[in-house]
Formats: sequence, C-alpha cells, structure tokens
Amino acid sequence: MTLTTPAPREALHDRHIGCRGFRRADGLWDIEAHLVDTKTYAFPNTERGRIGAGEPVHEMWIRVTVDDDFVVKAVEAAMDATPYRVCPEITPAYAILVGHKIGPGWSGTVRRLLGGTKGCRHLLELLAPVATVAFQTIAPLRERVARDTADAEAKPPHLDSCHALASDGAVVKRHYPNFYTGK
Repeated sequence: MTLTTPAPREALHDRHIGCRGFRRADGLWDIEAHLVDTKTYAFPNTERGRIGAGEPVHEMWIRVTVDDDFVVKAVEAAMDATPYRVCPEITPAYAILVGHKIGPGWSGTVRRLLGGTKGCRHLLELLAPVATVAFQTIAPLRERVARDTADAEAKPPHLDSCHALASDGAVVKRHYPNFYTGK
C-alpha cells in the first residue's frame, strides 16, 4: 500500500539520507550515514554566493564505529557542503560519543552532549538512523552466532522492540516460539 494521490503541488526541497552498516576486518562495526539537502530552485547565500537548483545546501557524513556490545569506539564527521563556512568546525565535537553505548537512552545522550550550539542539528539527526542501522547490521549476525552456540537460549535483543516483534504477538509465535509469551 502506498500513500494516496496528493493534491496538486510543487516540489521545493529534497532530503536524502542513506545509511550503511559494515563489518570490519578487526571485529568492529562501522555505521555510516550520509545526508544531502537540495532545493529545486536557485537562491542567494551570503557565504557561498549562490546555491543552484539541485546543488547541495547540506552534504554531511558521519561514521560511528562500535564494538559487539554497541559501545562507540570512534566517530568521524565530515561536511562537504554547508550554508556557512564555520559549520565544519563542529565535526570534532562528535568524538564525545566515544565510550557511550547505542541502546536505551541513546537519543537523550546524543541531545545532551551535542544538542544546540554543542553540535550540528543535521549531524544530530543522523545519529538516530545510525543507531537503528547498527542494530539491523549487528543483531542478525549475533543472533545467528547465538543459535550456533550455547547462547541459543538467550532472548534475541530485538524482541519487544516494536509492535510486530511483541513477545505475545503472531510474528514471535511463528519465528521465535521459545520466546512467545501469548496465550
């Protein structure tokens, strides 16, 4: 099912966010996110002169390296296009995430450490999908290893993380019967 046909309209702004998860040769995991904002029209910019239609207003990257327990080991941020020359000066601030764990409370930690003038709103917004992609990258492999080892009795960490994966729901009953809690 897709969205219904919209009212007549004109496209003005595009935001593309892409995220990828990688397993590194050293046993760590890299999660990368890329954001690109463009307009469908040209406009003046006090620092860049003119930003053309389709030219990135923002183009930013962030790489978060984590271990098997989702503890941040390194962070790298980069800005290829920004509306202000000073924007890239904030990228080193993201190293403050090293040592923090992606999991419950992650969004609050990120906002506390990098919200407002302590960071860049666009890079901050990328850290939510980075967390999701970290789980989607690492959890399936960890679950497969657990099935093949003595940890096969451990409840998969993604159960009860959303409506579809509720322990008392049909999906868990069908795919994870050992952890089904319904009637």
